[in-house]
Amino acid sequence: MRKPGRSVFLLFAGIVACAGLPVSDSLAQSYPVKPVRILVGFAPGGAVDIVARMVGQKLSENLGQPVIIENRPGASTAIATDRVARSPADGYTLLLIAISTAIQSALRTNLPYDLKRDLGPVSLVSIGPFVLAVHPSLPARNVKELIALARSQPGKLDVGTPGVGSAPHLAGELFKSSAKVNVVHVPFKGSGDSVVAAASGLVPVFIGSLASALTMLDAGRLRPVAVTTATRASLLPSIPTLDESGLPGYDYSAWYGVSAPAGVPKDIVARLNTVLGKVVPEIKEQLNKQGLEPRTTTPEQFGALIDREIDRSVELIQLIGLKPQ
Repeated sequence: MRKPGRSVFLLFAGIVACAGLPVSDSLAQSYPVKPVRILVGFAPGGAVDIVARMVGQKLSENLGQPVIIENRPGASTAIATDRVARSPADGYTLLLIAISTAIQSALRTNLPYDLKRDLGPVSLVSIGPFVLAVHPSLPARNVKELIALARSQPGKLDVGTPGVGSAPHLAGELFKSSAKVNVVHVPFKGSGDSVVAAASGLVPVFIGSLASALTMLDAGRLRPVAVTTATRASLLPSIPTLDESGLPGYDYSAWYGVSAPAGVPKDIVARLNTVLGKVVPEIKEQLNKQGLEPRTTTPEQFGALIDREIDRSVELIQLIGLKPQ
């Protein structure tokens, strides 16, 4: 008769080994088992909200659970960002993060969260250019002529943007520094007001999102002279980049991505990243209509992008003399 000692030992060892499996492995295999929320720090209808709904629909189709878009506007995205930062690190609460959230981390010292510490990157989703455009009455048909005009009348050429500390504002300051021109920043209360002001001639130069300016560009009420990204925009393929136009190395993009609370198990982050890598190319046409291009990354690459954006924003804010609030 065989002694049970070795069999019992092997059985016991197997149980111990199974018990020692990382909890994240089992969580990732079953994730998600309930609806997933994506918080948006803007009101419904804007570019960030539109991107979130495109992504949410595709995530839902591939994850097999509803993905709910929850708009939490206010405090320049800080309300939504803080809500996600304080949420359980289980992958069921995500943030559609935009470049403006990174800028706020450089501009404000009293935020209730630390973007680098309290949120974890999942993936970039899309990038897009800001457009540098002029009123048709301005005698500048390209960047070279615009720079020459600005240098001929320092301190007199107004440039309209959606507001102080906005991404177009910082893009404009980077243009000002790179081109070595003295132009005057004129902030408005949002993209709509700045586009209308430029189209009506209230300000001769405009920097803002391509999507917000598209109607006026198509109507000929604004003339595009350049885009701010390193590559040309699919919606304006004939319009050169600022890099092509004599400002080598100029590259300033609007970007959108997905983040989660810090500490979400790596396997869940990896699953979300893989699904985003699959579904984002499927919404290329819809993104292009918003003046955006699909672009996904690894979590590490997206985290590095956010860190660089915060650091660059700090430098630009210091350059223009804005005091962190």
